[in-house]
Amino acid sequence: MDLAPSLRLLLLAGTLALLPLGWLWWRRPQADARRRMAGLMALTLFLTFDLIVFGAFTRLSDSGLGCPDWPGCYGHASPIGAASDIHAAQSAMPTGPVTFSKAWIEMIHRYLAMTVGALIVVMTALGWSRRQTLPFSPWWPTATLVWVIVQGLFGALTVTLKLKPAIVTLHLLGGMLLLALLAAQHQWLRARPLRWPGWARAVLIGTTALLVLQIALGAWVSSNYAVLACSGFPQCNGAWWPDMDFREGFTLYRALGRDGDGDFLPVEALVAIHMAHRLFAVLATLALLGLAHLLWHRLAQRRAALLLLGLLLLQVASGLSNVVLGWPLLAALVHTAGAAAMVGLLSMLLARAAHPRQRS
Repeated sequence: MDLAPSLRLLLLAGTLALLPLGWLWWRRPQADARRRMAGLMALTLFLTFDLIVFGAFTRLSDSGLGCPDWPGCYGHASPIGAASDIHAAQSAMPTGPVTFSKAWIEMIHRYLAMTVGALIVVMTALGWSRRQTLPFSPWWPTATLVWVIVQGLFGALTVTLKLKPAIVTLHLLGGMLLLALLAAQHQWLRARPLRWPGWARAVLIGTTALLVLQIALGAWVSSNYAVLACSGFPQCNGAWWPDMDFREGFTLYRALGRDGDGDFLPVEALVAIHMAHRLFAVLATLALLGLAHLLWHRLAQRRAALLLLGLLLLQVASGLSNVVLGWPLLAALVHTAGAAAMVGLLSMLLARAAHPRQRS
């Protein structure tokens, strides 16, 4: 870690955040505090979704160590200042983790993350200054600000701990939680509560929990580069139940490509990681289909049901494409985007079903 460029990066984040803030205020110059907060929340939610997808692109393009220090790049605020260091690293290892293109991908990801953080700072300040007019406690945007700081620390650990799969997986899950927090607050601002019976909320919570677990398994597959451990579908490497090593595959805290003892991770462990995600996908799909059925037939939320079915179809198609087509970058990005969209949709439904002012 080299904190020398921190001040320059903070100034850059503030400058970048002024662009969407200026556009938002220009579009709604006479808006009240509630509408301003709703617009700011929607904008931050959109950029957070983009951040998750671009984070996947950073990982899938092997750019996670494009700048091997944090928060800057070789002690500079951009790859321009670090040109000589990047050139030396790229000359020593042309196909290695540090190249000019990978450095820019990594730093753009950090710039986007800092912009989201700056917008959440503004959102928190607005929440406290206009707390009497908002339908929820200002502690919610404050909690969101705390969590985005935690996400920044996970980003630092991702680099300094050399892409340990556990840290990369937690970083992705943290991004999904940030998306969920923003989606919930945005729905509370829109003040359209769903007066569902208790059993319907329980089904929604249970389905969301299964989706989160499936996303965690998918992140574990991606962070261990286990997508291609199984060739073919529905069989894996020509077998319905291939040789698998779940103990080594799910040893959580270890280096990338290594087992708990520091030796190379066996192929059977990668197969176990892949198959766990593939098998649990069946359970998650059935749960999501059941929820879509309830939304359509019992809960009068047909638009949400159609959107959920569309996202589920997209997930199945992109997941199969990753296996059958040899993990193309576009399919992998669509798979991550679809998972984030599902989290956002279910978070919005959860928020509407538990609106802070629903009883009043």
